Amino acid sequence: MEQKTITRKDFLTSTSKYAVGAVAGVAGLNMLAGGKLMAGSKTFDWPYPYTALDPEAVRIKAHTLYWNEKDCCAGTFGGITDLLAESMGEPWTSFPIEVMLFGRGGGVGWGSICGCLNGGAALISLVTEKGPSGALINELWGWYTTEMLPTDAANEATYEVQNYVGDLPQNISGSPLCHSSVSQWCNVAGKKVADIERKERCARITGDIAAKTVEILNDYFAGTFTGTFVDPETVAACMTCHGSAVLGNVMTHMECTSCHGDPHDTSGIENVGGITTNYKLEQNYPNPFNPTTNIKFSIPQQGKVRLEIYDIQGKLINSIIDSEYLNAGNYETKWNGTDNAGRKVSSGIYFARLTSQDYMKTIKMNLIK
Repeated sequence: MEQKTITRKDFLTSTSKYAVGAVAGVAGLNMLAGGKLMAGSKTFDWPYPYTALDPEAVRIKAHTLYWNEKDCCAGTFGGITDLLAESMGEPWTSFPIEVMLFGRGGGVGWGSICGCLNGGAALISLVTEKGPSGALINELWGWYTTEMLPTDAANEATYEVQNYVGDLPQNISGSPLCHSSVSQWCNVAGKKVADIERKERCARITGDIAAKTVEILNDYFAGTFTGTFVDPETVAACMTCHGSAVLGNVMTHMECTSCHGDPHDTSGIENVGGITTNYKLEQNYPNPFNPTTNIKFSIPQQGKVRLEIYDIQGKLINSIIDSEYLNAGNYETKWNGTDNAGRKVSSGIYFARLTSQDYMKTIKMNLIK
């Protein structure tokens, strides 16, 4: 073999080029090598390509992924990208759906945005421009908050993974929040978060959202998409005060009552008249009490008021007044010894805490039985 002599100058020049390429990444290395390292490869610009898919095939794939360690967010996302990979090849063939694993449980168990919605919204954002994506995602999230889930189609489907067979109870969440959606369903179904039925419920909704995402995208790329979701009347009513025209402290499309109950129900709060110049929370009476006690308080100016009951471990038991705007005045309300779900609590020491503006005061109460 003929040996080629290379000067020290040539050696340093060549190696420095490739060192720079390593810092710049594979693309930079390829450029310095004259394009030979990645010859024939194709790059894709955003938005990524999309082709119409069968919603029911996507439903089954997403459900399968949920039960194969991808959970709700990556399950929804992957249920679509896996079929796009089969239909189109790259860039979907090598796209890692695991990037969406963070969304499980509303964000690694934080209970925020439902992982299914995160997965669907991410896919929409990947294949559409920013402008139209808003309307498509709004339709998907609005559908989730107003539909009986799991859908009839989800209950009737034949799945590849059958950890639970049979119809599951349905409910309308009113909220895109995992915490609210799951908790309300558990109450309706009489199940716990760890039960197989709850897990199957989320698996079926993973399929529901994947299928709905595809329906929306199919219509959009066919030029037939028309948004149908409108804010519920109760949301519109809340926003007349909390929106930009008055307080300007809330931005939402979700149903408020799913988390806060009826935000305008102040029937249990009585204005007892008189004039006050100071914030005040009086000792409850009777005390000790069984089963009901009266709580009086005063606020010298209009503002948001919270009156909450905590147990001796500091756990929130009952939000008697949940961020209501009250006029200045003297008020009286009652606590009947129940928690936020209406269940009777055990006897013991409890604390009532009033918060308004910069004022906060706590009183100790003794419930006996």
